[in-house]
Amino acid sequence: MTQTDHELADQEPSGQNGPASGAVPAQGPAAQAGKGSGTEQPGPQGRRRRRRWLKITGLVVGVLVLGTAGAGYAAYHHLNSNLDHSVDLDRQLGPDRPKKLPSAAGAKDILVLGSDSRAGGNQDLGGGAVSGARSDTAMVVHIPAGHKQATVVSIPRDTLVSRPSCTTRDGRTLPAANRVMFNSVYSLAGPACVVKTVEKMSGVRLDHYVEIDFVGFKDLVDALGGVTVHTSVQIDDKHSGLHLAPGTHRLDGTQALAFVRTRHGVGDGSDLGRIGLQQQFMTALLSEVKKQNVLGSPVKLYKMADSATKLLTTDSELGSLTALSKFGRSVQGVDPDHMETIMLPVSYDKVDPNRVVAAEPQAGLLWKAIREDKPVPAAAKHSPAVGGGGTGR
Repeated sequence: MTQTDHELADQEPSGQNGPASGAVPAQGPAAQAGKGSGTEQPGPQGRRRRRRWLKITGLVVGVLVLGTAGAGYAAYHHLNSNLDHSVDLDRQLGPDRPKKLPSAAGAKDILVLGSDSRAGGNQDLGGGAVSGARSDTAMVVHIPAGHKQATVVSIPRDTLVSRPSCTTRDGRTLPAANRVMFNSVYSLAGPACVVKTVEKMSGVRLDHYVEIDFVGFKDLVDALGGVTVHTSVQIDDKHSGLHLAPGTHRLDGTQALAFVRTRHGVGDGSDLGRIGLQQQFMTALLSEVKKQNVLGSPVKLYKMADSATKLLTTDSELGSLTALSKFGRSVQGVDPDHMETIMLPVSYDKVDPNRVVAAEPQAGLLWKAIREDKPVPAAAKHSPAVGGGGTGR
């Protein structure tokens, strides 16, 4: 990794203090917190499996909200004007991209990225005085042909990857490099380069790109009036400012953001410590949407759609309310109960134990199944760096 990469990469290591330090002890809140209803999580493997629900909400819940939010021209114009950021992937990446296989012609693959930017309204959120922006959370969402289920592949942010040559946001050429930390790609070259990097490592042709930032997540939760969660143990994290006694809590947007990002007060203090909390929160969030019957209430629907459209950066093909709504309707048959989440199988890097690398042959089998639109085999779900567990539901 070059000096520039080191300077711009997240400095939280993957070893004992970083995101790949192994499973969170079973006594930690990630292991014992319920799914929003007070029930127990299934253990270390189950904690990781539903990880990254955090950003898929903007894609599945937020987008589905948009699909029915056209309440007149004024409302449409307002919501459409919120979508003022988009990325032209075709123009920036050119023709040198993976091809969709015939067997996957009806499938959709979306890169969902959570940015930890502190710019603008984000500067007071998320905890820590961090400059720049990184891909705090990254998921490849695979929706098979038929659009009735989904597979979500989470890419650990400290994974060492080969970055292809990219054009940066200011027009410079960033040369190809090996062994760079995955979450540094966004800060060095922007979202198009992240798409190119994921396509290179997976061989999967990505159809769309969706990005959500801190403020967007906070506003989405506040639009619902908060989300109820349950924790079996006390959480005290001076870094995120989150202090929760054991029991049931109604979290507003700011508290919810701290809840899904806290790690110092969870388990062994590694980045993996927050995985269980993210899983739990997303289950609680989806339950809240269903409980409030958001899709059946025009007032609530518009309020949530207003928040959702403000929080998204998309590829240019999804950069209008019409396109986003059409896509939302096309995937509204996806049942959350039939959504499998898998962490990219990783192992500790032999040179730098604070980083991880894609574990083979597991990772190769995983991406092959996604490319061919086939069920992911059990052999592709074993992640050596986390004690074996890599899947969710």
